[in-house]
Amino acid sequence: MTVPVEFHFDFGSPNAYLCHKLIPQIEGRTGTKFSYFPILLGGVFKLTNNKSPMEQFAGVMHKRDYMQKETDRFRRDNNLTDYASNPHFPVNTVQTMRGAIVAQGEGYFEAYVDAVFPGMWEQSLKMDEAAVIIQTLNSAGLDGNHILERTQDPIIKTALIDNTNRSVEKGNFGSPSFFVGEEMFFGKDRLDAVEQEINRQA
Repeated sequence: MTVPVEFHFDFGSPNAYLCHKLIPQIEGRTGTKFSYFPILLGGVFKLTNNKSPMEQFAGVMHKRDYMQKETDRFRRDNNLTDYASNPHFPVNTVQTMRGAIVAQGEGYFEAYVDAVFPGMWEQSLKMDEAAVIIQTLNSAGLDGNHILERTQDPIIKTALIDNTNRSVEKGNFGSPSFFVGEEMFFGKDRLDAVEQEINRQA
């Protein structure tokens, strides 16, 4: 039995990057292919009245330091050594998320994702500047100018809005989020539960 699994993601989420790095292992163990579902996290926040952890916990003593420790432990335990914080964070991801829609439609989505995520969370690039995006995509063998031009297509813009709306309608409020069938799981620390649910439904 094939279990449908959707990964609702925004390149601006470091936790989405960490999940992306571990998804192939889960796919290998379960035989289930994850379907990547691009959303605009800012749009999700607006629709759900949510806020980023930086805003939510800005005034909470020790909270952000603890969250950083949890991320460090997660990286250590999963041998995720390539990660680097991005000094430009938060980065406006409208262009790169629209680019993901373009890449899905034109058949080079995996190569696109494998260029943008490292650009953001390994190379620490300012991935909301057109020239940086183009150079990053070109370096990965993609046509950066073409992709960026297509992000201005009203059809592409609408598709990303529709994805974001659909994600919220399903119950999502952030990124990274997973839907295993109709069951939703939020956050990198729920990957074990995602895998368990895949096996349960299979």
